[in-house]
Amino acid sequence: MNRLQELHDAGVSIWLDTLSRELLDSGEFEALIRDQAVTGATSNPTIFAKAITGSDSYDEQLRAAVDTGIRDPQELFFELALDDVGRAADLLRPTYDASGGRDGFLSFECTPDLADDTEGTIEQALELWRRLARPNVLIKVPATEAGIPAIEGLTAGGVNVNITLLFSLARYERVVDAYITGLERRVAAGEPVGELASVASFFVSRVDAKADALLPEGSDLRGRVAVANAHSAYARYRERFADDRWRALSALGARPQRPLWASTGTKDPTYSDVLYIEGLIAPDVINTMPEPTLLAFADHGNVGSGLSIDPAVAEETLRRADEVGIDLDAITAQLERDGVSAFCDSYHQLLACVEAKVAQVRTAAAQTQT
Repeated sequence: MNRLQELHDAGVSIWLDTLSRELLDSGEFEALIRDQAVTGATSNPTIFAKAITGSDSYDEQLRAAVDTGIRDPQELFFELALDDVGRAADLLRPTYDASGGRDGFLSFECTPDLADDTEGTIEQALELWRRLARPNVLIKVPATEAGIPAIEGLTAGGVNVNITLLFSLARYERVVDAYITGLERRVAAGEPVGELASVASFFVSRVDAKADALLPEGSDLRGRVAVANAHSAYARYRERFADDRWRALSALGARPQRPLWASTGTKDPTYSDVLYIEGLIAPDVINTMPEPTLLAFADHGNVGSGLSIDPAVAEETLRRADEVGIDLDAITAQLERDGVSAFCDSYHQLLACVEAKVAQVRTAAAQTQT
């Protein structure tokens, strides 16, 4: 029994929450597509920092880039990372084609130092989109205050967007509005909307990590607030992409902005390692899994009867959480700030890593010449 295929058949697109040169060169990524129903992948600065730091797979390409005169650490990072993203997207292209452009995507993130810079985000996202030049790539933009108008502008400009660092229902409403408004701007400009794709990445386990710390030991709400928050988001997805405003766009071929569950690795070791997979099964969703979580579900995950999302239960859970003092608005606002900060830290570590690698490459080249 292939549990991941069962999950896929229940309507969940399975995306891998990692990417590296080693994963590509070893053939493991291709095997996951072939054997484990993987239909997409995501990346971020933390992922690439680990990949570049922990491997010498990038050294030869880095040396070649330096030899051509590239010195800026960010541009060197783009040279390395965009190569991986392009290769992975090409491996996923048959999935994209077979699904009619609904699935088979690879995501790459704008640098987090632009999280509070709307125009800078738009400019960099357009450049990344141009350089990758593939229809099955998504450019990741954070759901910050500055990110919301960037999402609208990029959608209007015909760029596929993955909205990341999304935690709250209120912010999700604005993300949906930005996407729909961007599509409407395209229609008004006489531009097509049928091939544009977008996903809204709702982060899960981090919400429980914050909420659980505020709940008493033994509370039956522990490990349930994050799932209820995501269930409520799914209910809003079903409503927003079925109303009159959306039907007008759908008639022109527009695709809904699919919900994506991110941060689905279980952080509390006392919880099931597949908690955020089994509890978030529904048609049209995407679940991005760290490889250990993916393999855990392949080993012992249970799809059950399929749909596991119950908006009524979610509403009651969130009401009870509010009654005992869980301020979800405050928690999600803090998580957004923490997420941007953590990604910025990873990004700066990444640039330092690239600079250190350049120094190593130059030292090795000098030693070879002598």
